[in-house]
Amino acid sequence: MSLWTPSGEHPVGRDQPDERAGGRSEGGVGAPANERATPGAGHGARIPGADEGGSADADVDALRRELAEAPADVVVANHCYGLFELAAVYLSGSPPHLDDARLAIDALGFVVDGLGERLGEAHPSLRDALAQIRLAFVQIAAAQETSPGNGAGSP
Repeated sequence: MSLWTPSGEHPVGRDQPDERAGGRSEGGVGAPANERATPGAGHGARIPGADEGGSADADVDALRRELAEAPADVVVANHCYGLFELAAVYLSGSPPHLDDARLAIDALGFVVDGLGERLGEAHPSLRDALAQIRLAFVQIAAAQETSPGNGAGSP
């Protein structure tokens, strides 16, 4: 489990090792207090003054306060960029995962088209990103239909 803040995503699970790090948490709440990531300081940064007796609840509360101070349009726009990236990952698979990509693209479209200018300064970029990922989907889906070995054109 993690908590998103404008400075990035931060793990919030207690004493749950990050399996990607060989059983060791990577600077999140499950890490020793002096190895916890500082919001906005990048991966591996340390919380000044944190010691072995640090409180995981205090860290989570600090992250929540940071999130609450961020403008909602910035937070929502960041999630939109995540949906764009998710769709791109599905489209870049071999073979592409078209149904999953379509879901991510549709979700992005609902937010961008539905909220429009309420997304603030990010709206034009998100609108362009949505158009690009939709075009990529159409091109990749068409290529899938005409590629040899997928059964297209077979009786």
